[in-house]
Amino acid sequence: MMKEMSVSASKASLVLFLCQMISALDVPLDSKLLEELSQPPTITQQSPKDYIVDPRENIVIQCEAKGKPPPSFSWTRNGTHFDIDKDAQVTMKPNSGTLVINIMNGGKAEAYEGVYQCTARNERGAAISNNIVIRPSRSPLWTKEKLEPNHVREGDSLVLHCRPPVGLPPPIIFWMDNAFQRLPQSERVSQGLNGDLYFSNVQPEDTREDYICYARFNHTQTIQQKQPISVKVFSMDSLNDTIAANLSDTDIFGAKPVTERQPVLLTPTGSTSTKVELRGNVLLLECIAAGLPTPVIRWIKEGGELPANRTFFENFKKTLKIIDVSEADSGNYKCIARNILGSAHHVISVTVKAAPYWITAPRNLVLSPGEDGTLICRANGNPKPNISWLANGVPIAIAPEDPSRKVDGDTIIFSHVQERSSAVYQCNASNEYGYLLANAFVNVLAEPPRILTPANKLYQVIADSPALLDCAYFGSPKPEIEWFKGVKGSILRGNEYVFHDNGTLEIPVAQKDSTGTYTCVARNALGKIQNEVQLEVKDPTMIIKQPEYKVIQRYGQVSFECIIKHDSTLSPTIIWLKDNDELPDDERFLVGKDNLTIMNVTDKDDGTYTCIVNTTLDSVSASAVLTVVARPNPPFDLELTGQLERSVELSWIPGDENNSPITNFVIEYEDGLHEPGVWHYQTEVPGTQTTVQLKLSPYVNYSFRVIAVNEIGRSQPSEPSEQYLTKSANPDENPSNVQGIGSEPDNLVITWESLKGFQSNGPGLQYKVSWRQKDVDDEWTSVIVANVSKYIVSGTPTFVPYEIKVQALNDLGYAPEPSEVIGHSGEDLPMVAPGNVQVHVINSTLAKVHWDTVPLKTVRGHLQGYKVYYWKVQNLSRRSRRHVEKKILTFRGNKTFGMLPGLEPYSSYKLNVRVVNGKGEGPASPDKVFKTPEGVPSSPSFLRITNPTLDSLTLEWGSPTHPNGVLTSYILKFQPINNTHELGPLVEIRIPANESSLILKNLNYSTRYKFYFNAQTSVGSGSQITEEAITIMDEAMASRQVDIATQGWFIGLMCAVALLILILLIVCFIRRNKGGKYPVKEKEDAHADPEIQPMKEDDGTFGEYRLFSFVSSAPF
Repeated sequence: MMKEMSVSASKASLVLFLCQMISALDVPLDSKLLEELSQPPTITQQSPKDYIVDPRENIVIQCEAKGKPPPSFSWTRNGTHFDIDKDAQVTMKPNSGTLVINIMNGGKAEAYEGVYQCTARNERGAAISNNIVIRPSRSPLWTKEKLEPNHVREGDSLVLHCRPPVGLPPPIIFWMDNAFQRLPQSERVSQGLNGDLYFSNVQPEDTREDYICYARFNHTQTIQQKQPISVKVFSMDSLNDTIAANLSDTDIFGAKPVTERQPVLLTPTGSTSTKVELRGNVLLLECIAAGLPTPVIRWIKEGGELPANRTFFENFKKTLKIIDVSEADSGNYKCIARNILGSAHHVISVTVKAAPYWITAPRNLVLSPGEDGTLICRANGNPKPNISWLANGVPIAIAPEDPSRKVDGDTIIFSHVQERSSAVYQCNASNEYGYLLANAFVNVLAEPPRILTPANKLYQVIADSPALLDCAYFGSPKPEIEWFKGVKGSILRGNEYVFHDNGTLEIPVAQKDSTGTYTCVARNALGKIQNEVQLEVKDPTMIIKQPEYKVIQRYGQVSFECIIKHDSTLSPTIIWLKDNDELPDDERFLVGKDNLTIMNVTDKDDGTYTCIVNTTLDSVSASAVLTVVARPNPPFDLELTGQLERSVELSWIPGDENNSPITNFVIEYEDGLHEPGVWHYQTEVPGTQTTVQLKLSPYVNYSFRVIAVNEIGRSQPSEPSEQYLTKSANPDENPSNVQGIGSEPDNLVITWESLKGFQSNGPGLQYKVSWRQKDVDDEWTSVIVANVSKYIVSGTPTFVPYEIKVQALNDLGYAPEPSEVIGHSGEDLPMVAPGNVQVHVINSTLAKVHWDTVPLKTVRGHLQGYKVYYWKVQNLSRRSRRHVEKKILTFRGNKTFGMLPGLEPYSSYKLNVRVVNGKGEGPASPDKVFKTPEGVPSSPSFLRITNPTLDSLTLEWGSPTHPNGVLTSYILKFQPINNTHELGPLVEIRIPANESSLILKNLNYSTRYKFYFNAQTSVGSGSQITEEAITIMDEAMASRQVDIATQGWFIGLMCAVALLILILLIVCFIRRNKGGKYPVKEKEDAHADPEIQPMKEDDGTFGEYRLFSFVSSAPF
């Protein structure tokens, strides 16, 4: 796409194509240029050849022309000069050749009938108009005539003649009644092309007295009316005695009934006719036939086909219309009228003639002095037209001689023309059907080059597209054009440029480096001129992220992206289309900077969405399809066929799948007899299947419905099918899940799952319940019960096995023999306790208990397992009792041992064991006593450090909450912590178990200590508890330290030490740079377990350790 910008607005130019032998000039119709160039006259506007005027209005005969200098005008009338100055009613418009004949002020139009021709003339030649025939329009009145009534027998044909007065132009004919309502027309009654009204056969309803023919004269806007015509239709049944007395038997109203008649053509008459039509006109052929029943008309072309796209049938196919006829449409056209009794036909021989029409009309010719050229005038017609030439309106044979001109039939050849050769030539092509007249001038000019393209015009194009730089020029002789790039660039040549004849420079594939200034130079023998234009090449606009195909569920939200990259100097606009049309005016469509979002998507949003990016230079687009999916619509038109006792075929029509293929159909049924309103799953079939054979059960009133399933979900159920009631039958199956379980020691409760309604297969569903004791030679005991699901047998032995069976039956008979199940009568509590209970203590928290199983017959039920009850009696370390909390462990099945976890150390326990069945627990075994051994104690309950002094701390503690045995002692460990959290040597002290406090002496002042404290039994040490404390600082020593720090000798000593340290640091630095390495000892965790702390060598950090003494106190 190209954009042109110029300092001054560019003017549209029209290039006149000039036919010539060598090279003629193209003269752009630039307004400024045309003001300066001489040009022969050219007729620009004239009245039509056949000019019918309204006699009541002024007559305006148009003749407009242009030329340089402006032409003068003259007229001829009927071949002689028309002196308008001598007729006061005739004036000519200023600067125009248009005549105005004043009719409205007393003139008569008839006085100015005739043939008029206009001549426009200047110093370079004369142009003439067509012969304009002026005729005033006429709308004469109808001649008065006496119209007799038309008496017609029913079924006969009838023609009502209009015969309108001859007008100019011919009037338009139509038939109406007294109420100015158009008379209805049909295949039976219609108006012909000549205006007559034809009845193929009359009917009684055609009787009326106001058949009126109207003629409308459009030019004078008048309507003339013929006198009303009366028509009376008689039938033989309605002839009265009066009419019968006045008619003879031989009259047309003879006593014959209405009879059917074969077709007869009313128009045209005879079997053949001819018609001549001119090329380009509309051909109308008509056939109207009489007959009863009303005939039907058909058209054919003998030996060919009616032309497609140009053939039309009108007036109930009675008129054949072919538009824009040509010589190929000549031939025989046959109309055939047919009814049930026969047919009639007529052949119309059509000949298409042609008024002259142009093959090559002569064109204006602009030449330079000494150049050659030709004027060609070629026309065709039927018959072939004659070609004649005129020069400046005068036949060329008697026109002034011109040695540069030679006439050769339809061509005038010019050689070595001079300025005096300028003239206007007329070509006349005529035959008997009309003529063509064309003016073409020869204009000989000598002009230096001119460039019409505005200076510094700016062209902008997109990279990799063509650039067209204009250099519109004129000159005579025709100038040569050269192009340069840049101010001092060389002439442009080569395949990368295309030089057009009109001066335009084309760069087929413009690149960014094509940007710059281009200079166009035009030169001929009379001079030279140049012009500069500017070219800018822009980066193309691209869509770097296009919208993508989307599938979205109905009522969801979807977004399309359209991210673009463009030239920074261009301002793009983005528009979105749906299916190549504007987006719907809907607030659900949200257009963002680089996206389109559709909220609450509906089915109508389905389609193709296009993002179009426009700049002033280019346009790009990208499209994506949105498919809206949803659950399928429900199936419909369910139909049951092939009904049998145990099967039926169901068919349906799927609903709309909503853009997501149906994967399967689910068929459900309703039993209106047993469970009305409840729908059950029947089966499912693939989504490609729309029929299914369904298995049925007896005695069910079936209704079916179908649910369609796709990836989105399930459709709504279809409307139910018709109902189908199957016949009754014996039950096919017996109850399931039959069980026998006693609820009391002396009964047997027999239960089962009842058959569903449709499983009953018939009315009167009951159950036959049978039982007998297993392994005993007893007969079956049976009872028939109603449609229930339980029966209780009383008076049974305790926990005895029984054989049980339940059989279904209905009014038509029994189900097949049921299978037997084993049940038991009711359970009772076990009778004995387990014996030989033994306990083996594994450790202080775990023991293992053993027992002997009880005899099964004493269990009196299903053995479920054993329960061990155990509880702590006493903590042996405290010799005190507390609330007893019993614990229970259950061991499933027939086990004889179990583990007791979670025991407390150094405690006394009791336990007993009981057997368990479905009824409950049996008696407990005798209590068994066992003891757990000692364990390690818990941590002391607390550790407090009080009364800090310069060299002592007081420690207090509480005994462990759970000693788990006899305490033997306490272990105290402690160590100092320096300012860098490093730990000093660890000291350990053992303390008697009966102590509860301790004073540590001989500690360092102002030192933090960490303490670790735990209790011990004979088994080992328990968990430790830790604390930290600090001894206090001596005030006097602190004061002395301050005094020393202020002494001069001390300050000098510190400076010497500092200097020494500095020297050592320098030495270390030098050795390090030479590659020496010094190990660095990492700090140890200040709070780690002292048991795993390595002992450090005494480096003087914590001072000297002394022998520790302690003062203990007995517990309270």
